[in-house]
Amino acid sequence: MLTRPQTAPSFERAQPKPDLLTVADAKALSLADMSALFSAHLNPGQLHFMKLLGFDKVKIESAEGMHYIAADGRRILDFFGGFGSLAFGHNHPRILAARKAFQDEKRHEIAMAFLSQYAAALAKNLAACSPGDLDMVFLGSSGSEAMEAAVKLAERASGRKNCKIVYAENAFHGKTKGVLSLTDSPLYRGEFALVPNGVRVPFGDLAAIERAVAADPDIGVVVLETIQGGGGIVGAPTEFWQGLRALCDRTGIVWVADEVQCGLGRTGRFYAFEHHGVVPDITALAKSLGGGKAAMGAMIARRDLYMKAYGKPKDALIHGPATFGGIGEGCVTAIEALNVLFDEGLIDNAAATGDYLLAQLTMLQEKYPKLIKDVRGQGLMVGLELQDMSRAMPLAVRPMVAVLDDKLKGSLAGFLGAALLREHGVLVAFTEYNRNVIRLEPPLIATRADVDALVAALDAELSGGVIGLVKGFIASRR
Repeated sequence: MLTRPQTAPSFERAQPKPDLLTVADAKALSLADMSALFSAHLNPGQLHFMKLLGFDKVKIESAEGMHYIAADGRRILDFFGGFGSLAFGHNHPRILAARKAFQDEKRHEIAMAFLSQYAAALAKNLAACSPGDLDMVFLGSSGSEAMEAAVKLAERASGRKNCKIVYAENAFHGKTKGVLSLTDSPLYRGEFALVPNGVRVPFGDLAAIERAVAADPDIGVVVLETIQGGGGIVGAPTEFWQGLRALCDRTGIVWVADEVQCGLGRTGRFYAFEHHGVVPDITALAKSLGGGKAAMGAMIARRDLYMKAYGKPKDALIHGPATFGGIGEGCVTAIEALNVLFDEGLIDNAAATGDYLLAQLTMLQEKYPKLIKDVRGQGLMVGLELQDMSRAMPLAVRPMVAVLDDKLKGSLAGFLGAALLREHGVLVAFTEYNRNVIRLEPPLIATRADVDALVAALDAELSGGVIGLVKGFIASRR
């Protein structure tokens, strides 16, 4: 029996169609049109900074592996990596194939009423990747959503009626209002009315946490990034993490490790906290969990804590799945991504190539100490901190420039980042709190040859000194 292909029904139309762009129209937009629409409907302030750095002059047509491909055919080496969202590179073929098969088979996406085999399988895989008793999973669409779930679970399971939460200076946990209260940024906090139960301490200072806990029995949760990304790629020593684990065990405090940016193999272990021989009570992943093709986030928690908070049927939906939590194609993408991570040895490559990157950048620092202040990081999560402007200037003018260092902070990083893209086709990122830091979070498929290309570009630009960087920037603005 012959069957006709299904087509969408056609209904009588009374609602007039507005002036809508088509997909083809969007693809064909010129840079001028893109800028006009961005300014009119998205974020004119952000466009200002993109123009300042020259990032508005590039129209990206496609992306593959380690590269963006511009409309003029130029290949741009990606050491930005979407703030750690592109562990597998752009458009990994296995991930594309898994998504296409899912679409071709017309599999179901929204499984709110029914059990989802894809959400169940992804949760099992995340538990298998996680050490200790981390085995209960909440699926969402972003790092903020995953961290909101983590903080709510921790607070509910802490046993404190008026639970207070320790967080760190220069922390970044998201921009939704709950985790924004634990994000240490006057800029992002704006003048919003935030949750008032946070207790701020210096990052990596165990004594400060111990003092806070001793002074306030209501403290029931500690929330920390294992490596601070927005803070300038800042870690803490093993003694701190082991001391924190011991403190939480003694006091019944719940430790939440934010691994949204540093997790999923980026540092050379699946989780960054694994370098320190400790396991938190709750953790969160996002960014690269979506394989560079889907918005996916996950909270992973100890079963006993989860059951304490939500184990009874009457409590099960207090923080139940959102409409798109565990969406089918997103889960399939993440399932394939986790398999690719191990099948292709990307965690090991992050460790080895990361060591090579740190070594090469350290040699560059030795060559240009007046320009490079520090090189730090782990695996393929690396920070290159530049000197304040006055330190990069000749001795005679340093005192005069020093008074402007705070206002000029980030200038050298901006000049250098703009030059890398403009002159060498290399894309890098920056950090929110320490604007002097260039953030390097390339895909975990990066090779030594990619590192060599980055270092050669840095060397070429730094060789002209601060004067060369400033002249190049001014020339590019004409």
